[in-house]
Amino acid sequence: MSPTLRSAVDVAAGGKTRAVIYCRISQDRTGAGLGVDRQREDCEALAERMGWDVLEVYVDNDVSAFSGKLRKDYRRMLADLDEGKATIVIVWHTDRLTRSIVELEEYIELSDRRGISTHTVQAGTIDLATPSGRMTARILGAVARQESEHKGHRVARARQQKAMNGEWAGGIRPFGWGVPTGEMKKRVDRKTGEESEVPELDMLKAVPEEAEALRYWTDEILSGGSIRSLVKWCADKGVTTTRGNAVSHADMRDMLMRPRNAGIAVYKGEEVGRGKWEPIVDEAKFRAVVAILSDPSRTTNRGAQPKWLGSLVYVCGRNACGKGMTVTMSGGRAYPSYRCPTGHGGGRRAEIVDQYVEDTIVERLSRDDAHELLEPAPDGVDVARLQAEAEEIRGRMRNLGGMFGAGQLELAPFTEGMETARAQLDGITQQLARAVTRDPVAALVGAQDVRKAWKGLGLDQQRTVLRALVEVTLKTPRQGRMPDGGYFDYDAVVFTWKRGAAR
Repeated sequence: MSPTLRSAVDVAAGGKTRAVIYCRISQDRTGAGLGVDRQREDCEALAERMGWDVLEVYVDNDVSAFSGKLRKDYRRMLADLDEGKATIVIVWHTDRLTRSIVELEEYIELSDRRGISTHTVQAGTIDLATPSGRMTARILGAVARQESEHKGHRVARARQQKAMNGEWAGGIRPFGWGVPTGEMKKRVDRKTGEESEVPELDMLKAVPEEAEALRYWTDEILSGGSIRSLVKWCADKGVTTTRGNAVSHADMRDMLMRPRNAGIAVYKGEEVGRGKWEPIVDEAKFRAVVAILSDPSRTTNRGAQPKWLGSLVYVCGRNACGKGMTVTMSGGRAYPSYRCPTGHGGGRRAEIVDQYVEDTIVERLSRDDAHELLEPAPDGVDVARLQAEAEEIRGRMRNLGGMFGAGQLELAPFTEGMETARAQLDGITQQLARAVTRDPVAALVGAQDVRKAWKGLGLDQQRTVLRALVEVTLKTPRQGRMPDGGYFDYDAVVFTWKRGAAR
């Protein structure tokens, strides 16, 4: 049935021709860069000229028809059309409707089955009920797809070239860089297509306060701190991401492990050279942080924040159990107690145990020979040589990739060469980590007031010191009054020192 006859039938059924409008804007802004509002205005003007009754406007913001991502309003429109809601679809241009061949065929089938005609502001009427109309739609779809593919290739190639040259390739401002130049530039809102004036940023220069935060976070991780404690630090200090959101665990991990921190350029996850921006973190420290956070043996419990020094650190000594102790209020107790999660009877009052452990550690670190508890510094680690060797390996990896891409190297030798290079690079990273990772005990040894220094540490750092120095085992306590007149059996708290001697 032709569009004219369909319209006549529709009018005869009860008034004006029923129409719907579909608008979409994506990041590529094909269609003269029109925003959704302007698309809507042009489509509504067409409907008014034609005397059509617009029942609904469907809008998808910032969703490319080529990307394959779900377009919720587009799918809703198809469902409504299939139920007979309208017989006319108005779009600004056919490429606003679809750039996928599969989607186009689905739309053609629906249009033919439900008697729907498509009208565009820019390309006129597309009669999908005729072979020539369908051919035209398919040609326009193929052209639009080719334009998207070609544009995507140009964008990817431009980003690769910028990355290889050590330049800023665009995207969300990375935490740490972007100093206002005093100039303004135009920015198009990805959701609305509207333009606005925003400050021009120099992405090669570090933002002082953000750079200081990155260096602090790095040193904290090297001193045994946790990501969780740094997330809390950000919340307490009011530090947010560059989008203004609260810093999450994933945000903090990503920022700490970002090669850009050390002035390293990356393309598609691979290091490709040195960046032209100001490095904020020493490369050796950056490599060490990556090694620490990538260590599979690292505790990554993201549950509730520990509130007690020995939670899951002290071990149960009842019948050589060895399980980590937890703090509960169970057993009718009016105070928190360390208990074995396996159900062993009895508990040890948490406040008294923690204070006793703190007193013991502070006393040991206050002795003249406390320096014996420090881990020996790594011998013969030449940081500069390791960094130069790592750069040579990364250069070799880039050359292998270039040869493989040019067809000069087969897959098997390429894969073998890359695996060897990565293994060598991992070894160097581990060596660099050893060279710059700080002993968590170092902050206490030699302190004028060890207890004050201990109190100054966060709970995560105190727990790190505890794990590094000693294993605390809670054994079955004696019953009744102790020789000191109290009821707490201190002898049932056993210390096994991991460094030096308790004496």
